[in-house]
Amino acid sequence: MTGFAYLGALVVSLGGLAVLDRRFRLAFWADPARTAITLVVGVLFFLAWDVAGLALGIFARGDSPHMTGLQLAPELPVEEAVFLTLLCYNTLLVWRFLDLRLRGRDGREAARAHAATSAPAPAPRAAGENGEAADGPTTGAGA
Repeated sequence: MTGFAYLGALVVSLGGLAVLDRRFRLAFWADPARTAITLVVGVLFFLAWDVAGLALGIFARGDSPHMTGLQLAPELPVEEAVFLTLLCYNTLLVWRFLDLRLRGRDGREAARAHAATSAPAPAPRAAGENGEAADGPTTGAGA
């Protein structure tokens, strides 16, 4: 049972990221297709990086009682693909959160600057100017 501890922790972490994503509508809940494409491209890039590192002898698979032992390729455990998904998803969520925060701040600052430089709003019209009834006692002839 301990052979699934690491994989389980990765899946729980992905679930936590999905909850944050849903709460703030950052990636999958904002644009599912674009998010899926981004994650697939990112994970495939890093898997290719891992395969190249393994082929060159730079990387090596470590043994751990907490891993499943399932492999996608020689020396490439299934946990690596799930970890890379977690890494890419986490990075995407941080990027989107910061992008939205900075863009939101810039948008508010631009609106303030525009309001300060634009012409003042027209003064409200007095009652009775366009034929509407006045809300108080009238003055003048006939009143």
